[in-house]
Amino acid sequence: MPVAEPAPPRAPVPPLAARARSVAGSPIRDILAVTARPEVINFAGGLPAPEVFDRDGIAAAFRDVLAETPAQALQYATTEGEPALRSGLADRITAFGLPTAPDDLLITTGSQQALSLLATALIEPGDTVLVESPCYLAALQVFGLAGARVVAVPGDEDGVDPAALEEAVRRERPKLLYLVPTFQNPTGRTMPTPRREAVAAVAARQGLWIIEDDPYGELRYDGTRPPWIAACPGAEDRVVLLGSFSKVMAPGLRLGWLRAPAELRRACTVAKQAADVHTATLNQLAAARYLHVLDAHVARVRAVYGERRDAMLAGLPDALPEGSTWSRPEGGMFLWVRLPESYDTTALLPDVVKQDVAYVPGAPFYATAPDPSTLRLCFVTQTPEEIAEGLRRLGRGLRG
Repeated sequence: MPVAEPAPPRAPVPPLAARARSVAGSPIRDILAVTARPEVINFAGGLPAPEVFDRDGIAAAFRDVLAETPAQALQYATTEGEPALRSGLADRITAFGLPTAPDDLLITTGSQQALSLLATALIEPGDTVLVESPCYLAALQVFGLAGARVVAVPGDEDGVDPAALEEAVRRERPKLLYLVPTFQNPTGRTMPTPRREAVAAVAARQGLWIIEDDPYGELRYDGTRPPWIAACPGAEDRVVLLGSFSKVMAPGLRLGWLRAPAELRRACTVAKQAADVHTATLNQLAAARYLHVLDAHVARVRAVYGERRDAMLAGLPDALPEGSTWSRPEGGMFLWVRLPESYDTTALLPDVVKQDVAYVPGAPFYATAPDPSTLRLCFVTQTPEEIAEGLRRLGRGLRG
């Protein structure tokens, strides 16, 4: 009987890059996977309400594009983006108070890609990046993958404190400051105009890039719209403005944009060529068509979401333990809760999920020194009736 030959030796494959090993996945995505059961009222996600999508209007835009310009719609396109979309978007940004030409813009595959492109273009491993505290979670992931050293700047209910920012710039010598100044994720807070002007002045004096991320700015339910930091004196050559159609049109289109000074925009364009060549042509052309009716759609979305924000604010006093505090956002999708110090929202989450309701613990949103008593609630995905029931379940879960 022949003797089997021994298997040849197998060497292990090389390890993953250090950045891939060191950056954790999104805890929000992990929570959504655990709470995907239909009976769960999920305040954890940042998902627009699907019932407010303009399915007929968007479908008509796609049909028109495919009927009238099929060869263009199904073909490769320029990296910078379709001229029709860039032109319409430039007009829209200009109407909101920031003069913008089509060539000032780069269309991206969601504003998350814009943030990744900026990290590629600006950050060397070991560079320091300043952020708010707490901060948008996916931005912390992007900067972590880029190898940045992330430092939180102290602030208050109005956002980053300009004096603390100036001190941090002098001490840390950072490459950039990342902000969501309007209806911030996760807190829902909005930076007032004088604070925006002061932050722009610090960047002008100290030599600092600012990434101004504005995915929620059009979702205003009361109050008046402040100017973008990019429109403040001294900010002209050092602020990158990011925007998205995900919250006002549909996230499935995966359309975002960045407005940046020419040299940085060119660097981001080269980075995008290496990433995906260009954003989907068909989606861009359909969005360009839909821009003509977008204002009317946004007005409908605001009406629905404003009612849902009010429903959550009305139900929180009975749901939360005595001594809790929470934000009262003028718009956006989120509000921020701080429970009494004895509560740990990460440890409490499994008990809350047993009540068929979910939130996001606040700890992952902090670059350093997390506050374990905090949590984020999204108020746009559920109806007012579902919100009321979800808050009753939340109260039961928090009481144990």
